[in-house]
Amino acid sequence: MHKAGFVNIVGNPNVGKSTLMNQLVGERISIATFKAQTTRHRIMGIVNTDDMQIVFSDTPGVLKPNYKLQESMLAFSESALADADVLLYVTDVVENPEKNMDFLEKVQKMSIPVILLINKIDILAPNPSSKSEENSKSGGSSQTQLATIVEKWHSLLPKAEILPISAKNKFGVDMLLKRIKELLPESPAYFSKDQLTDKPARFFVSEIIREKILLYYDKEIPYSVEVRVERFKEGEKSIHINAVIYVERDSQKGIIIGHQGVALKKVSTESRKALEKFFGKSVYLETFVKVDKDWRSSDRELDAFGYNLE
Repeated sequence: MHKAGFVNIVGNPNVGKSTLMNQLVGERISIATFKAQTTRHRIMGIVNTDDMQIVFSDTPGVLKPNYKLQESMLAFSESALADADVLLYVTDVVENPEKNMDFLEKVQKMSIPVILLINKIDILAPNPSSKSEENSKSGGSSQTQLATIVEKWHSLLPKAEILPISAKNKFGVDMLLKRIKELLPESPAYFSKDQLTDKPARFFVSEIIREKILLYYDKEIPYSVEVRVERFKEGEKSIHINAVIYVERDSQKGIIIGHQGVALKKVSTESRKALEKFFGKSVYLETFVKVDKDWRSSDRELDAFGYNLE
């Protein structure tokens, strides 16, 4: 008997979906930062054993779109509701359970197994040793706070299984994986057993560079940036890469490059180190910055950057 299925991860921005994905797959498939809207694509990570294949999908955080890029991101998230065998709906201990109710109502109507994951339980207040004023202000013990959160979510998704986790600390992840295995349908494998993801190498190059930009720049800069790999030449021991960082305005180009090119050099250096770790080879990386006005609102440009469902 062989089991296989699609286990799709959805939820609002910044609740830890990508961190969870990486823990479940055992590889760093999705970039994960402290900033919302880090994930823009639907990214598959595949776990294989002799008798099982789990196809995980990380998706962008659910949001109300303000421009066409965000419309594409929401479409990726909604597509994950259509083909899931098991749905993982990720929330955390601080977000409002009624945020983005339109999407949540779609989850409520699903007939497949839904596992609601309450992430970041490690940040709840510790158990009080005494009835101190500080513990009183925090809302009591972590168990009391968690029970209140679970009760609220149970009222919103009464058919869902609820599992508190800490993806960052890997608490509850093994238990979740065991439950997923139980819920998977009998099926042959959908992908080759030696395949880890559905994305090509160039995709991960652009994502790693974009991750460094998310980490090193503030305000609107990370959200106005896209990366395209124009050259990827892999040899036995090294990889030569040319990548273009696109921004929307000349002022943003100046910020990305920085005074005497210092900022761009830092991003390039840190990206190269991460790429060498990812590919296990020496990497020669050249980065350029170009202006592509309003690329986030252009159907043609979004299609070229891979933001479509075809």
